[in-house]
Amino acid sequence: MPKPQAAPVDPSRLPELAAEVIRKAKFPMLATVDGDQPRVRPVSPVRVDGFTVYIANLRSYQKTDQIAANPQVELCYLEPDHDQVRISGRAEVVTDRALIEEIWQANRLLGHYLGSMDNPEFILYRVIPERVTFMREWALEYWEVPLP
Repeated sequence: MPKPQAAPVDPSRLPELAAEVIRKAKFPMLATVDGDQPRVRPVSPVRVDGFTVYIANLRSYQKTDQIAANPQVELCYLEPDHDQVRISGRAEVVTDRALIEEIWQANRLLGHYLGSMDNPEFILYRVIPERVTFMREWALEYWEVPLP
């Protein structure tokens, strides 16, 4: 059986290729640290601006304490053709009321589940990218995606 061949990667298109993976995958895995134990779970971003990802959360969820203790996180997107993007960065709590309102209005499910954006359980994270990598299926090589 012949070894699978990866499609070529044009380095000048890395930001576009990575953005395409994010669009196709939609639901990344979020990695945090709980003491000395890694924790990974799927999340549903409520907004993506380039490689900055916004994630709604409940204060009572375990990841809230994990992010408070160590805001370094990683998101991993895997699209149906198995290309992947990893966004390593820092998660911070969004406090800008206008931005929270804008995201709330664009995501009807937030209101369905939380009732009001003033629900004390609601917390919004922004993952600020520090490193973005792209890997084409079968390539077994990560490419650094330049950040703006």
